[in-house]
Amino acid sequence: MGPVLALLPARWRRGLGVAREVDWTRAGTASGIYEAIAAIVLLGYWYMYEMGRMVGNGVDQAATGKLSGVTDIEIGGAALTVFAMHPVTWFLFYLFLEGAVRLCSAAFTENVVGILPLSLLDRILFLVSHPSQTRAGVAAGAGSFAGAIRERARIVGSRELPDALERRTSGTDEIVEIRASRRKTEWVAPKVVRMGEVYYRLEESWEGKGERPYCYRLRRLAAGVSGRRVILYEEPVER
Repeated sequence: MGPVLALLPARWRRGLGVAREVDWTRAGTASGIYEAIAAIVLLGYWYMYEMGRMVGNGVDQAATGKLSGVTDIEIGGAALTVFAMHPVTWFLFYLFLEGAVRLCSAAFTENVVGILPLSLLDRILFLVSHPSQTRAGVAAGAGSFAGAIRERARIVGSRELPDALERRTSGTDEIVEIRASRRKTEWVAPKVVRMGEVYYRLEESWEGKGERPYCYRLRRLAAGVSGRRVILYEEPVER
């Protein structure tokens, strides 16, 4: 049932009794594959049915004299144009694209998303039932947009510099502080960063001043395991 339940929005899935027993990454990946394959199969059947019907009607009308001066190729071309513009054809193409997006989202980012109609319904119900959070979200979105504009203006007016690293010890732990001239969007605590063969945990990030305003503090780990969530960082070479 995992691929079927993966069609639901995340908020709805969390309310199910089997939510903890399902590997949602696998279920979402399989759900996207099934949706895309189903769309392709249905599109094939729809093509054979609709094209056969339209071409057959055109040939019959040409044979009875209702259509004069047309060839079989012209009838087929007109039928193909009508087929391509048909709402059912567009709907099946939409199902294929949605399945492909859901597949990639689950397989590569481990973000399992439901189908678009249910996701929109879930969003509308949330906005209606939580008006205070909606206003707060709008305000936060406006602030984030203004911050993005300020950051973009700062980038345009400055040149990109190599990162500056500072190492120090805190008791028995090794601390690394990295200062960068550009924001590292994927660096969100507590992600793990690999530098060479050493693993660090990102503990904190903040924005300061100067040519390298974006600061990140990492603490060395005793051991680490490679994976898709581990950030690979190449230490800049001093010149």
